[in-house]
Amino acid sequence: MHYSVCVLGATGMVGQKFVQLLENHPWFKVKSLAASEKRIGKKYGDEVDWIVSANVPEYARDVEMVPLDPKHVDADIVFSALPADIAREVEPKFAEAGFAVSSNASAFRMEEDVPLVIPEVNAEHLRLIEVQKRKRRWDGFLVTNPNCTSTMFVLTLKPLMRFGLRSVRIASMQALSGAGYPGVPSLAITDNIIPFIKNEEEKCETEPLKVLGTFSGDRIEFANFGISASCHRVPVIDGHTEAVWVEFERDVSVEEVKEAFESLKPLDLPSSPEKVIVIRNEADRPQPRLDRDTGKGMSVVVGRIRKDAWGIKYIVLGHNTVRGAAGASILNAELLVKEGFV
Repeated sequence: MHYSVCVLGATGMVGQKFVQLLENHPWFKVKSLAASEKRIGKKYGDEVDWIVSANVPEYARDVEMVPLDPKHVDADIVFSALPADIAREVEPKFAEAGFAVSSNASAFRMEEDVPLVIPEVNAEHLRLIEVQKRKRRWDGFLVTNPNCTSTMFVLTLKPLMRFGLRSVRIASMQALSGAGYPGVPSLAITDNIIPFIKNEEEKCETEPLKVLGTFSGDRIEFANFGISASCHRVPVIDGHTEAVWVEFERDVSVEEVKEAFESLKPLDLPSSPEKVIVIRNEADRPQPRLDRDTGKGMSVVVGRIRKDAWGIKYIVLGHNTVRGAAGASILNAELLVKEGFV
């Protein structure tokens, strides 16, 4: 079983991570890499600043980049690492032309007929694809994954929903790679924390309610609890760390929370980790340098699970460009294949 794929926006930080993660993928073979007009016809290895991702995979080094145009792409699946403004223009052209688009971009995440998917959480939301194709008269379709910060704590909230969620508060400590390359100026972030990331808090307060919502037949009924987020950029290269406070409908013990976390099972997909949620019992874990690559970057790591005056609080960490971005889109595409959408 082999499917040809294309990466849109292949030279950016997330695009580079797609190219890395797709090397030797058992199902997907990169057939083309698409980029901005100034890079068309140039070799990928010559156009990417690999100070970001260390090594350009050999298979991609001499690939000549093609335009962001369906006419120049021959693939079963298209991965999008495009900026939101460009994605809003380009992605529908590929979906209309019959491509399966698995996007990391934010442009269409909150559209009523676009699935916003984390496979272990809401695979059933893929049923929106038929609604989307019918409504938009597309031969193909578009599926998205949530923003990198939301993904980490939503994976932990899913198994806790059995206890009845009343409210959630999160404070993020987000890695520099989440800002792209060259990202935050060194003199701004060295010896510093930046307590504002544009649009991040809004995404964290809305996207999870769609992901954790219920498919009603033609739309998603959003989950019914409140989320309050405060997001911060910190001098860490990779790995978003998040402090989470959860208020429940009833009293819930630490042991019940741990058992719930353990109950979230991986899927039988090539990019699935052995454990979706890994619990660390050390008092000072998780930490980005020690834990971000757990499960090849596809697990989230939880620690410091404890009670407080109004519920349970804990720390969750995940690799923002793997589980939170390129790896998430690849996992979505694997699910599309398994469920017969591709």
